[in-house]
Amino acid sequence: MATCGSLCCDGGFDKDGVSTTRTIESCLPLPLPVEILEDIVPKAKDFAILHGAGMRYRTNYDPDSLQLAPFFLLPSAFPRREFERVVKLQSIVNILMHRIAHDYQFLKDALEKTIKVDDFTRRLWDIYTTVREEGVSQEMSLGLVRSDVMLTKCQAGCCELCQTPPFVTVHQVEVNTIASGFGHMGPISGSINRYVLGELRKPELLGHLPENDALAGLCGGMIAAWDAYGCPKAVILFVVEDVTYNICDQRFHEYEIRRQRPDIHVIRRNLTQISQQGCLTSDKRLIIDGDEIAVVYFRAGYEPGQYHSEAEWEARLTVERSKAIKSPSIHYHLAGTKKVQQEIARPGVLNKFLSDSEAKLVSQLFTGLYTLDMSPEGDQAVQMAMENPERFVLKPQREGGGNNVYGQEIRTVLEKIKDSQEREAYILMDRIRPPIQQNYLIRAHEPVKLVEVVSELGIFGTILGTAKDIQFSKFAGHMLRTKLSSVNEGGVAAGLGALDSVFLFD
Repeated sequence: MATCGSLCCDGGFDKDGVSTTRTIESCLPLPLPVEILEDIVPKAKDFAILHGAGMRYRTNYDPDSLQLAPFFLLPSAFPRREFERVVKLQSIVNILMHRIAHDYQFLKDALEKTIKVDDFTRRLWDIYTTVREEGVSQEMSLGLVRSDVMLTKCQAGCCELCQTPPFVTVHQVEVNTIASGFGHMGPISGSINRYVLGELRKPELLGHLPENDALAGLCGGMIAAWDAYGCPKAVILFVVEDVTYNICDQRFHEYEIRRQRPDIHVIRRNLTQISQQGCLTSDKRLIIDGDEIAVVYFRAGYEPGQYHSEAEWEARLTVERSKAIKSPSIHYHLAGTKKVQQEIARPGVLNKFLSDSEAKLVSQLFTGLYTLDMSPEGDQAVQMAMENPERFVLKPQREGGGNNVYGQEIRTVLEKIKDSQEREAYILMDRIRPPIQQNYLIRAHEPVKLVEVVSELGIFGTILGTAKDIQFSKFAGHMLRTKLSSVNEGGVAAGLGALDSVFLFD
């Protein structure tokens, strides 16, 4: 019998050489007895909703009520070695993204073809060049970064490795530089799972759940930026969606800022409201309804549907022109695009921004990333994807979940655009095949289900500085999203995944 968190494999592989049966054992033997489930699930639901694990659902939106955010009953097993590795790397990842964001020529070279075929990225680029040509009013940027990684299964085909956890490693899915959410939901997920293990009378397992101060860490970054701005009466602006479904995650950031610093006020506006209520003074201070803005934290503005008209684009430009410290600044936003991610994975590129030893460590996170430019290299990538679409993910320059293309749909999309420059709006990435484990999915108004799942770990980081001077770069906590192994996307806010926390094993 495998022990908690151990790896096991029956040695099965599909036609692509991908292990089909590799699993990670749960922290408890499953299934749990029915009488235990009947007792613990209502308790866990109460704990979750009463501690802020709630969302407003799109299907029955009501501003006066919350529904339970979906979560998993038990924490999901994750190798301690790999968790500690990505935690230690996060400050370097922060610095990498900061230096990329401040390298105009690199961004220009990386995105020059993309902006010809992707109108949204072009509009962002136009704002960047406009502000750059006018003269940047605020040299300092705040990075609230999240590096998302997934475990990869052993591909060696040798069952001896099933006894050797170090052969399971992590690959980076992406780096988020805008609206890097779940700073509250990440820690509260751990609290739910700690409560459940306590109620199951398994206190000896609690030491396997790492501490998670993501909310305090991210809010600490915003507070540091507010202090750097140097105006005691100025406020922090959250740029939000027209309708916020993931309300708890956002509001708890406000509450944490107030807890740490009662003298700091937070206001919330969408882009339309900023266009109506915001203006710049002659010295480029951003004023909204009489409040001077010290820090702008974007929780919206990352996808085209949030710009309804030219008014919203003008609002984004107004913010970028201002002296307020942005998270992200427009160049930070561009640094987080998929095309930039693909470009920095090219051999030798990391060495432009990091020392040789740092570049080597970060490069070990990368999986295969391929250009789809109109070139022989791009043609080869198109051919690879057409011949074996199950091996890849097709990614556009979008954030927020639900945008990627998988499986046979890749072939359908590429058939339409393979001979067109439109393909340059995408990149191709090797599909990461993580190990499967079992867990109980808890959803509002649905019976509890024991399901097979895979997880995606997000590591938060904060960084504050200018192109020449970085004041700090820190690890700032983590979050875990888990989804059914049978689905492609895993966004919790989009209803595709569920909250989870990490159970470390050696």
